[in-house]
Amino acid sequence: MPEKCRVVVCGFDPMLVKAYAAANMRACWWHIPDALFEEFDMKPGMKVSGKLLKIYSGKTGKEEAAPNEAFEWECAKETGRVVLLPSDVIKKFKVTEFHFFEMLIEKIDGKDVAAGKEVQSKNWWPDDKMKLDFVLDYIE
Repeated sequence: MPEKCRVVVCGFDPMLVKAYAAANMRACWWHIPDALFEEFDMKPGMKVSGKLLKIYSGKTGKEEAAPNEAFEWECAKETGRVVLLPSDVIKKFKVTEFHFFEMLIEKIDGKDVAAGKEVQSKNWWPDDKMKLDFVLDYIE
C-alpha cells in the first residue's frame, strides 16, 4: 500500500516556468517526504511512482483538479530529495509554484512504499496553510 502525502509545488516565476516547460526543461518540482528520503536512501535519478489524486490552488486553498492519474517521475540529477514534474504535467494542469499536490506514493526505485498498509505522511501539508498570501497565475 502507498504513502499518502500532500506537498507544495516548488518552481520558478510563472514566466520562467512557461519558457522552461516549452523547452522541456526543469521548471517545477516537489520534495519527497523526509521519512521516505531516509528509508529509501534517495539518490539522484531514482523514479517515484504513484497516483496524483488532487491539485489545490494556493490562491484559494481549494481543490482545483482531481486527476486521479498514475505517474512515474524522476528525481533531479543533483539530489534524490527533489522530484521533477514533467513539462506535459505542468502544461496540462497549469501548475505553478503556487499549487499543492495530494498523492499516493506507491513505489520508489521499483520498491513498494509502506508495504501492506496505507500511511499518511508525517510531512502532510496542513489545510489551514494552503491559502497563500501571494500568488501569481499560470502564464500560457
